[in-house]
Amino acid sequence: MEAIKPKKMVGKDVLDELVSIVGAQYVATDPEVIIENSQDALKQVFPAEAVVFPGSADEIASIMKLANRHRIYVTVRGGGVGYTGGAVPVRGGIVLATRRLNRIIEINKADLVAIVEPGVTNYELQTAVEQQGMYYPPDPSSWKESFIGGNIALNAGGPRCVKYGNTKQFVLGLDFVTPTGEIIRAGTRTPKNSTGFHLEGLMIGSEGLLGIITRCILRLVPKPEASRTALAIFGDASDACNCVADFTSSGILPVALELLDRTSINAIEDYEPTGLPREAGALLIIEVDGLRESVDREARIVRDMCMKHHAIQFREALDAKQADEIWEVRRKMSPAVARTGVIKLNHDVVVPRSRIPGMLEFIEDLSRRSGFLIPTFGHAGDGNLHINVMLQDCEEETRRRGSDTVQSIFEQAVALGGTISGEHGIGYAKAPYLHLALTDPTIDLMIRIKQMLDPNGILNPGKIFESSLEAHEVGFINSDQLCC
Repeated sequence: MEAIKPKKMVGKDVLDELVSIVGAQYVATDPEVIIENSQDALKQVFPAEAVVFPGSADEIASIMKLANRHRIYVTVRGGGVGYTGGAVPVRGGIVLATRRLNRIIEINKADLVAIVEPGVTNYELQTAVEQQGMYYPPDPSSWKESFIGGNIALNAGGPRCVKYGNTKQFVLGLDFVTPTGEIIRAGTRTPKNSTGFHLEGLMIGSEGLLGIITRCILRLVPKPEASRTALAIFGDASDACNCVADFTSSGILPVALELLDRTSINAIEDYEPTGLPREAGALLIIEVDGLRESVDREARIVRDMCMKHHAIQFREALDAKQADEIWEVRRKMSPAVARTGVIKLNHDVVVPRSRIPGMLEFIEDLSRRSGFLIPTFGHAGDGNLHINVMLQDCEEETRRRGSDTVQSIFEQAVALGGTISGEHGIGYAKAPYLHLALTDPTIDLMIRIKQMLDPNGILNPGKIFESSLEAHEVGFINSDQLCC
């Protein structure tokens, strides 16, 4: 597929102005840097004309004012590990990379607050706060590479969100630069705030369309005293799903509750034999945390529930090493799935927890009808499933059938009371499907908010509401790329 050819907009005069704002060493036009910063995990390249690396909110504000004067597109880039093309400059222009904004400004144990810049990675933040006896729960699978700013812009999740919630539950305040170059300070470091509109909410899940985050005030929690991890294998996926439903209705709230279906289990065994029974219908990885006494009690309940629902194997980790071995099963999913096809369509959907059995049955039937292998796994505790439609060739007709299969999955998720993304976002890869999940008046209101904040339409164009690509041209990942 050929990249969109945007109008040439970044001339020498603009480059000179960018250099005057950030310095020559932080403006790049050489092809290697351009390519590196013009793609994400989809690996579809839409070349920018320049990449700029600002070091402050003031510099970002100046860049946005410059871009407005010259009507130049700007796309914000964090870690570049997204799966929907949200940080890709589909219409060229300038990529504004936030990696220099990487300071941990403050960690305050008394207030349970961290203040960081958007270029700090999730891993760096988690490591820093845990060293001081605190905990930042959101843990996307890309946590070692993904930036906090990007986590906020996508409302990122992860396994631990079952108990603790997505990123939005941990954002107290944000500083951001509007598309027209104003610096806004929203929210506060206090857990309570009923002073005016919560403008920080505009940035959460905005995917870089409404502003550029420059400072983040994040809520922390005390580090749990203890945790316990277990793996349960079920002969039938319905037993695993019924077990999940029992957890949520019993008062036990695991920190993580992951599910892998039969196709996923067999992909792992084909990739690197682990001793998982190939005839198994599904497996669950369950983790509980909290005070030691409560964790011991909940671990016993977890075991009893799994056996009640006919688990054919149950392994409980006795120490951190064994817990890591259990999580290694989940980590093997990315390379294992990559070996099952030439191209994968990697998407996440969400359904109510009670509808997971119906969703899995639908996917199994769809796999038979379409002829595509569809490994499905994810965060069963909150209904967020990662679905990979595996294509065995790159032919146009195969891609079209693949896109039709993806659309069927999205339609079913919505029909079951869910939606088309739980943590990946929309970007350009899911833009052709947005109408399946949102009503026209809802989309129209979002567009009007965008137009009010960005009257010249320069910030991250071609995403969410609009796409210059057909559905069969987007969302394709070569099989050597990781899945979430």
